[in-house]
Amino acid sequence: MNVRGLWVAFMASLMLQAAHADVSLNNMFGDHMVLQQGIKNKVWGKADPGEQVTVTLAAQSHATTADADGMWHIFLDPVKEYGGPHSLVVKGKNTVSFNDVLIGEVWVCAGQSNMQWSVNQANDADLEKAAAAFPNIRLISVPQVGTQDPQWSFNGKWQTCSPETVGDFSAVGYFFGRQLHQTLGVPVGLIDNAWGGSAADAWVKREKIAAHPTLKAIHDRWMKMEENLPAAMAEFEKKMTAHKAAAAQAKAEGKPVPQPPQSPDMQMKGNARPGNIHSGVLTPSIGYGIKGAIWYQGESNAGRAYQYRELFPFMIKSWREEWGLGDFPFYWVQLADFRQEKSEPSESDWAELREAQTMTMKALPNTGEAVIIDIGEGKDIHPKNKQDVAKRLARWALAETYRKPGIACRSPLYKSMEKQGSKIVLSFDNIEAKAAGWRPFDVNEPVGFAIAGEERKFVKAKASILPDGRIEVWSDAVAEPVAVRYAWADNPVCNMYSAAGLPLTPFRTDDFPGVTIESK
Repeated sequence: MNVRGLWVAFMASLMLQAAHADVSLNNMFGDHMVLQQGIKNKVWGKADPGEQVTVTLAAQSHATTADADGMWHIFLDPVKEYGGPHSLVVKGKNTVSFNDVLIGEVWVCAGQSNMQWSVNQANDADLEKAAAAFPNIRLISVPQVGTQDPQWSFNGKWQTCSPETVGDFSAVGYFFGRQLHQTLGVPVGLIDNAWGGSAADAWVKREKIAAHPTLKAIHDRWMKMEENLPAAMAEFEKKMTAHKAAAAQAKAEGKPVPQPPQSPDMQMKGNARPGNIHSGVLTPSIGYGIKGAIWYQGESNAGRAYQYRELFPFMIKSWREEWGLGDFPFYWVQLADFRQEKSEPSESDWAELREAQTMTMKALPNTGEAVIIDIGEGKDIHPKNKQDVAKRLARWALAETYRKPGIACRSPLYKSMEKQGSKIVLSFDNIEAKAAGWRPFDVNEPVGFAIAGEERKFVKAKASILPDGRIEVWSDAVAEPVAVRYAWADNPVCNMYSAAGLPLTPFRTDDFPGVTIESK
């Protein structure tokens, strides 16, 4: 064979080597992972087309063949026994082994910045980290990647919970998982994929939003932005040229340099574009065995609260369909109190978003809402008290998912009203039918109620607790009342709790058009 022939043969050999694909798995699978107890856990990955792949866990073994695209998956038999450690071994033309695998309870921790907010940023971070030696709690975080292209995997790995690893993890997620671990005495796996500032739109498949009869307006709005992107980029370049000149002049004159303009292209890669987070962050974990999800989001959608009435339950239903695990538990945090405190009645987009969140409990089964109208900070959209937030979420999981007796989880919830002369008498669910079922905070009288007549002008109201647990509301300024509201403001002054210490859910008895009714 001549030199040219040898060179061709050498290159062909390299190409064959490059064409060979070692068996590989999504990064949800790794050392220290937790597999969900009691379900058929899906294991998936890549190999050569037609390659036989065998997956072994303890005494069970499953074989499959990679399809024409080199994709494969199997389902493990349910494991009823908690604990471990086990090894998960995947064998094709090569062998991949994962060690220190536990069988436990796996939860997704999703949402925007208040879910992303880390243990390092929460109350008592030094004490919390020092006490975080929980080897049977396992943590994994998914990086923030905004894209329209579904990602197969991500850059991340499971870690054992320790004082050294817990600091950067979601505070609400960790405190929630710790409560489950300590109460149930089983391993817990936590998947943190929160993205600060994210809109719920970005957590749903783009094509699903486009096909929805009313939510399609979201898709259409973004389509216009995408079509206008070339023109917007050209305008951005002009602004950047002007900015550079202004910045150079400011430096020469010893003045502060002005902020540069933001590229419109950043929106395309950001956390609001429909489908971006679903494709870039959620897709790599969809299918991994989980027990349920906890969610803390809504701030970025407050200006479109009426739309959220449809969008939020649509998102939950979409996740459940895509995971293929049925109506798994989905618990969320209602928006906290924020902005300037108000004791007088006012309109509020945040109140309307809270209402949309509460309505979702009636729209979907196996859901629950942690009310935290008492935990926020007017000056900070990121309240540091994440411990109590997590406890209220954990109450839902322990009481409803794990059926632990004696644990209260449901905040009192408005049920119905009855007009009695110049007063309105309110009935509630999730409260004992006696006055002792209530525990007003700080003062004995209920605080936070407003009342209105036919003119729909709400005024601050008086209220008292009746012997049967109902609450009567009135105002000397309203002779013929038609509606009552409670804690209806961005940052309301209110004080009603159940005897179990759970706050009364903010509500209104009316359906008057709100400030976000026209937003899309």
